[in-house]
Amino acid sequence: MIKSMTGFGRATAETDGYVITVELKSVNHRYFEFNCRLPRQYGFLEEKLKSYINSRVARGKVDCFLTIEALNTDNAQVVINHTLASAYVNALKELSSGYALREDFGTVSISHFPDVLVLKKAEEDEEKLWNYTKAVAETAVDKFIEMREKEGIKMKEDVYSRGQFILDSVSFIEERSPETVKQYNDKLIERVHELLGDVSLDEGRILQEVAIYADKVAVAEETVRLRSHIEQLNTFLESSEAVGRKMDFLVQEINREANTIGSKANDVEIARKVVDIKAEIEKIREQIQNIE
Repeated sequence: MIKSMTGFGRATAETDGYVITVELKSVNHRYFEFNCRLPRQYGFLEEKLKSYINSRVARGKVDCFLTIEALNTDNAQVVINHTLASAYVNALKELSSGYALREDFGTVSISHFPDVLVLKKAEEDEEKLWNYTKAVAETAVDKFIEMREKEGIKMKEDVYSRGQFILDSVSFIEERSPETVKQYNDKLIERVHELLGDVSLDEGRILQEVAIYADKVAVAEETVRLRSHIEQLNTFLESSEAVGRKMDFLVQEINREANTIGSKANDVEIARKVVDIKAEIEKIREQIQNIE
């Protein structure tokens, strides 16, 4: 089943004194790109999360938000960073003195500066915390992939229907192409009669000219390849792997065959069908840009 690269998933759990929340959202991207926002003291979890999520998500720009709230604070201790606090105080005094300002800063003001007050807790078991986080991440990724799959179903139906339209157009071209050769034969004979009157025709020469024209406008090879490409596209639509990049390449090949038919066909009706085919190809290409 194909998946969209747009998705969202969120999960929260309380385990062993921790409330852990993992939130994921993504948009389309050529490769897998991972960005994570998490508390600084839990930075060791970022690479683990990236590796785990990448094992289940092949493509897309994924934003991950991790919050961890420790409910058990019995062993917590707030420590003053005296060196930093002193530096802030000296800087504020210098600022007041240099600009003739009132020294109206106090304890509360100083405590609001970054890292003046540091919360220290007992060392945490990193492996245990990762296991807790991974369990929450699994649920979030499940929801994330479920949303991607639901969108993928709609995309699959759209791409399939457009592929069928292309096949119907190819059938029209295959039926119409021999008719253009017959019309050329009739017009050629008519034109010769107009120029030469009732002079007997050199049928061999006429057949040779028609054969040259038929070879020039023949599109059988292109229509066969087009059918093959559409068949392969439908196979990709049933794949459980990440096939977005393969499909993108295949659509380029489909477009190339359509262009060749358009350049060969010396017929208004076929030209119109080629325009319709190219319009559907472009719509398929737009959908594929968001397929994992």
